[in-house]
Amino acid sequence: MTALQRFITASGMTNLADGIAVVAWGWIASLLTRDALLVALVPVALRLPWFLLALPAGLVTDRVDRRRLILAMDALRALAFLGAAFALWAALPLGVAPEKGVSAPVLYWSLLLAAFVVGGAEVFRDNAAQTMLPALVSKDRLERANGQLWSAELLTNALVGPALGAFLIGIWLPLAFGLNAAAYGLAMLMVAGLAGQFRAVRTDRRGWKAELGEGIAFLRGVPLLQVLALTTGFWNLFHQMIVIGMVLHAQENLGLSAQVYGLTLAGGAVGGIAGSLAGEGIARRLGAARTMQWMLAASGPCFLAMAVAPGAWTLGLCLAVMEFTGFVWNVVSVSTRQRLIPDALLGRVNSLYRLLAWGMMPVGLVLSGLVVSLGEAFMSRGTALVLPFWVAGLGSVLVAALVWAAIARGFAGISR
Repeated sequence: MTALQRFITASGMTNLADGIAVVAWGWIASLLTRDALLVALVPVALRLPWFLLALPAGLVTDRVDRRRLILAMDALRALAFLGAAFALWAALPLGVAPEKGVSAPVLYWSLLLAAFVVGGAEVFRDNAAQTMLPALVSKDRLERANGQLWSAELLTNALVGPALGAFLIGIWLPLAFGLNAAAYGLAMLMVAGLAGQFRAVRTDRRGWKAELGEGIAFLRGVPLLQVLALTTGFWNLFHQMIVIGMVLHAQENLGLSAQVYGLTLAGGAVGGIAGSLAGEGIARRLGAARTMQWMLAASGPCFLAMAVAPGAWTLGLCLAVMEFTGFVWNVVSVSTRQRLIPDALLGRVNSLYRLLAWGMMPVGLVLSGLVVSLGEAFMSRGTALVLPFWVAGLGSVLVAALVWAAIARGFAGISR
């Protein structure tokens, strides 16, 4: 097994655990409360570290062995999931979820804490992994390597993981968290066996403020990276609005069980895998700028279509198209970033980029809950539950129109 294959296998195992948790976090929260805002706070705790810890993660990534950082963060996530499984087991059987407040406060706060720890470790782990990949392949193979990596991640995270998570929830609630520890253990074995130099080569050591300033200066000097970061940030905000919105919409409007909901999410995974594998070819045919423009333009209609999808099959189809466009975008944007940023700066600039791109996620989660809560004051609950889809769709259309020309200018600037 080559180093790249071991790396991809490890990423697949950790994403299997994340995929199981995709269903578990929101679904278990919905068993404790029917309040849309309180349900949203659990994934908020999972995503908030991307805003709080992105900059420290970049500084650390450029100072330490990236392989060892990945191992430490996977171990921390395994412990957090074991703690969540124990807390859930101790709280069984669960009471009836109230419309306001929570039925088991200790368990609810334990889930929030575990989600925050898992999210914090993920910030460091993912930043280290993205900066480590260019050490495993040549620059002309980055699109292909990223496509292979994301197809493996999606296969486990969004196709197998959610379906398996829903199945485990149906058997015994704590299994959905307990099994994750084993997946992280297997991933650690894969990463531990990687040979090579995974520490950035640097000629000087300065204080963290100077090092952070160096990363900010580089990012400010490349307008294309700024445009892509902000665009990805708004897309992630809208995406998180519909992700958390789908939990209650699927349960109350569409009447889906946990198992059917997991299979519906798997539809998105199929589209994402196809997009990851097709991204390189599409970019070669259309060019990087055109590819990103059209993929972004297609997202808004997908979000809007989800609001009117009448059942699991149509919702899954909308998810498939949306994820296809999203992952073609990712193949091009991440490969462009890895190619433009020097290795010694990759951790810091990558973290700044992801602060802008991923830091918007908790905003989208909270906004989704607020939109539903406010909407219930003027319309039926069923109608209010689909409001996040309409807001996300219209917002995405607006963003695509605003950045269309800036994307073209940015790519023209780096090709000179």
